[in-house]
Amino acid sequence: MLTLVGMSMVIFVLLRLAPGNIVDILFDSAGYVSEVDKAAIEKDLGIDKPIWAQYVDWLRAILTGNLGKSYRFDQDAWQLIRPMIPVTVELAFLSIVVAVLLGVPTGIISAVRQDTGLDYVLRVVSLAGLSMPSFWLGMVIILALVGWLGWIPPMIYVSPMENFKMHLVQFLLPALAVGYRSSALLMRITRSAMLEVLREDYVRTAWAKGQTERIVVWRHALKNAMLPVVTVIGIELAFLFGGLVVTETVFNLPGVARFLVEAILWRDYPIVQNLVMFIAIVVVLSNLAVDLLYGVLDPRVRYGQ
Repeated sequence: MLTLVGMSMVIFVLLRLAPGNIVDILFDSAGYVSEVDKAAIEKDLGIDKPIWAQYVDWLRAILTGNLGKSYRFDQDAWQLIRPMIPVTVELAFLSIVVAVLLGVPTGIISAVRQDTGLDYVLRVVSLAGLSMPSFWLGMVIILALVGWLGWIPPMIYVSPMENFKMHLVQFLLPALAVGYRSSALLMRITRSAMLEVLREDYVRTAWAKGQTERIVVWRHALKNAMLPVVTVIGIELAFLFGGLVVTETVFNLPGVARFLVEAILWRDYPIVQNLVMFIAIVVVLSNLAVDLLYGVLDPRVRYGQ
C-alpha cells in the first residue's frame, strides 16, 4: 500500500513538472492566446489549484471510485481505459507464454549440453533475440508475410467474439515478436542457473546413484534453478504492460501502452495518472506473486521466515 501511495506521488509530481498543460497545447495549436479564457478553462479543469490540492482531490476521487474525466475527450476516464486493458493484458500474457515456452527449455538444453555445437547455436540465437528490438522484428514479420505470402495481418482490431481465428492470428504475431526477445533473456538466465545447480554435490550424488538424466535434470536440478527464472518472468511480465508502446503501434492494437503515450503528449492528466497507477499495481502484484512462488518452489524460504 505504501508503495502505491509513493508511486502516486511520484506520478503526480513528475507529470506536472513537464512544461505546459493541455490548455497551453490547445491555445498554441489554435494560434490564439487569451489569458482570461485560459484561466477560465484551467479553473474549470481544476488545474489552477496548487499541486498538493490537486493531489488530494485526485486521491479523494479514487477512493470514491471516480477516476475523473479525460481533458481531451471529455469522457469518463474509466470508459476510455476499460476496453484497452484486455488488449494489453492479452498481448502481455501471450508474449510471456511464448517467452517461457521458448526460453526455459532451450536454456535447460543449452546447460545440459554445455560447450557442444547445439549449445553454441542456442547461445547465438539468444544473443540475436537480445539484439533485435521487438518492434523491428514485428515489422520484419509483416514484410515477410507480404513478400512471401502476399498476405498482411489485419490492421484493424478484431474482437474474439467477432472472429476468434483472425483475432488469434492478430495477437500471435506480435506475441511472437515480443516473446522472442523475452525468451532470449530467459534462456540466458535459465542456462546460467542450471549450470550452477548442476555443479552442486547433491546433483553429483544423484548421478552417482545411477539415476537417469531426465530425473536428475527435471526433478532435482530444474526446481532448484527456477528461483532466478521466476524472478525474471515476473519482471518481464510487469515490463510488458508498459513497454508495448511501439509493438501496439506497429500492429495497430488499441492497447493501454499506446494510448498512454498519446495521453502524455496531450497532458491528459486523469488518463495518464490512472494508466500509470494501473501499471504500478500490476508491477506490485507480479512481485507479490513471485515472492509467493518462492515459497512453493523452495521450502527453505518458508521455513526461514
